[in-house]
Amino acid sequence: MSTAEQNRRRNQLSPRREPVQARARERARQILDTTGRLLEQVGLNDLTTILIAKELGVSVGSVYHYFPNKHAILYAMGEQWLASLSERLDDMAAGELENLDLRSFLDDLLSRWLSVYREQRGLLPLVQAMWGIPELHQLDERHDEMVINHLVDMFRRLGFRCPPNETNRLARATLETCHAMLLVIVNQQGERSRRTREDLLNMLMVLLEPHRDELKPSGLDDVEAP
Repeated sequence: MSTAEQNRRRNQLSPRREPVQARARERARQILDTTGRLLEQVGLNDLTTILIAKELGVSVGSVYHYFPNKHAILYAMGEQWLASLSERLDDMAAGELENLDLRSFLDDLLSRWLSVYREQRGLLPLVQAMWGIPELHQLDERHDEMVINHLVDMFRRLGFRCPPNETNRLARATLETCHAMLLVIVNQQGERSRRTREDLLNMLMVLLEPHRDELKPSGLDDVEAP
């Protein structure tokens, strides 16, 4: 993508104005919260700025005062979600991971990860937008890079001795497995949710435990760098 195209898309997704006063920040927050609620009710395809404005009880011009289009609102929601996830992972990384066994680490990781997914309204449509709308692809890429980098660092601190390419492969497999299953768990309740979470924990143990000490995995020379 050319620099001019990148700048054009950045302008399309940038807020009209950065909220400074408390009232403006509150309005921007209301727009994001309302969009999340509407995503759960009507889905991505039927979401419009007109519908958002109607739900808020304001004119569509008032919405455009903060965001130039629907994609800009979704982009802001995605950034907010990534910031929350990064904060939880940073907080976990600040702890003494070296003293944890693998299962305790994964249990804590899932608790923090799941809390972010539960807090975000309209998460599934938002994730679909990040993956399916070209203007939002950057968010999807940032999400994967951020989580994988955190996992690689935490795996090393846990004593994983496998080579860098293998550690990166395990981190991506962990990301993809957790992302898919957490989207299921957030739509479940009670015992069903608890059992699926436990299944996910067991899946991760089966995935990671056999490989963490492989100093020279079979066929690794034939594995391209991620």
